[in-house]
Amino acid sequence: MSASARPASPLRPEDPTATAPTTPTDPVASSSRLGRRALAHPVRTILAAYLVTRLVALTAMWVAATWFQNPAGVGHLDPTVGDLIGLWDSEWYERIATQGYPVPLPADPTTGKLTYSAWAFYPLFPFLVKGLMLLGIPFTAGAVALNLVLGAVGAVLIWKLFSHALHADPRPGRDRLALVAACLWCFYPATGVMLKAYTEPLAIVLVALSLLQLMNRRYAVVAALAVPLAFTRGVAAAMGCAVLIHLVVRIREDRRAGVAPLRGQRSTAALMVLVTGLSGLAWPVVVGVVSGIPTAFLDVQEAWGQQPSAGPFVLWLQWAWEGHGLAGLAVLVGLCGTYIALVLGRHGRWLPVEVRAWAVAYPLYLFAVVRPITSMWRFLLLDFPLAALLASVAMRTSTGERIVTHWRWRVAVLLVPVVLGLVWWTCALLTWTPWSSRPP
Repeated sequence: MSASARPASPLRPEDPTATAPTTPTDPVASSSRLGRRALAHPVRTILAAYLVTRLVALTAMWVAATWFQNPAGVGHLDPTVGDLIGLWDSEWYERIATQGYPVPLPADPTTGKLTYSAWAFYPLFPFLVKGLMLLGIPFTAGAVALNLVLGAVGAVLIWKLFSHALHADPRPGRDRLALVAACLWCFYPATGVMLKAYTEPLAIVLVALSLLQLMNRRYAVVAALAVPLAFTRGVAAAMGCAVLIHLVVRIREDRRAGVAPLRGQRSTAALMVLVTGLSGLAWPVVVGVVSGIPTAFLDVQEAWGQQPSAGPFVLWLQWAWEGHGLAGLAVLVGLCGTYIALVLGRHGRWLPVEVRAWAVAYPLYLFAVVRPITSMWRFLLLDFPLAALLASVAMRTSTGERIVTHWRWRVAVLLVPVVLGLVWWTCALLTWTPWSSRPP
């Protein structure tokens, strides 16, 4: 058969660079030239979106500083963006980087109970910034620069996670879904904290990298990453759930294939489970050893307002009941149920099992151990599968099998409340009034 007579190969929906003729219903056929370029260069696209969101967040901080920040919170009459960058937990991380942790632990002189102190904050991020300070870089400049880089790395890793097709249902537009979802995550309303000296960007990088290495079955690397994560954020329980679910799926697949479960990797898998489990105790043990008080970390957390003794989920249920009674409980349970249904249902099936496990375990862990505070908005930055669910709902038909042709308009409409939420969150929570503010 001559070359001119050879039949054309069918166009695969997931191939963003193909140029063969397509049907009008094919999502690639409706792509603009800009869209095709974005899919052809996803990392460049994500970094461009990330840069835009940093400018949006910075603008929102300027609006907050100019019209919403009370001068009493910054000590002078003309609040600036720099003032907002240095507020809240940034002050504590700077204190850790410049002065270290106080020994002995501060205690109330009347009751003798431990009071709030820097020991409630994990050490890896401020120590990394301290390393930059040794090069002559001021704390704030070093922290912001580090977080800008970490945030960009985190966005790319999140895209890699969403793009990973292992243990996920086949979808014709996975590449497009993953790219849009990663860009949507950059617009998360609490993204302003990634311009401050906060641990979220570092935690996002470590969590996303751990999940990616878990899916690639590099168990020794996951165990190694559990160590720095243990000194960044207390998320070991949620990560442990993702690890266990991955192993259950892996063992089941190995048995179906007729091979020995975890063949050649049993020792590294056991090491991963052990280190991940122990990582949740690492920082509390360090605080207990240094202070000589085994429960020191929990005592300091209680001084900051946490109440672990109340039991899991109790404080949230109590908060809903006291605020709105039975209706409040119904709304809270309904929201949680809807979210889990989205993760486990058709809008989440295009995500790998490990990502879905994290998407369920991490928010449930937060609701189990964290009291009802406005900082939950910031904590949910690490629940990046939220962006994947939003992308799926906005871009897919009711059957969940094909991206709708007008998905761009749907995503654009979705961005309006998201950006407004970003501005609201920055103006309402990132500012500080000494007598009435709530922490971001």
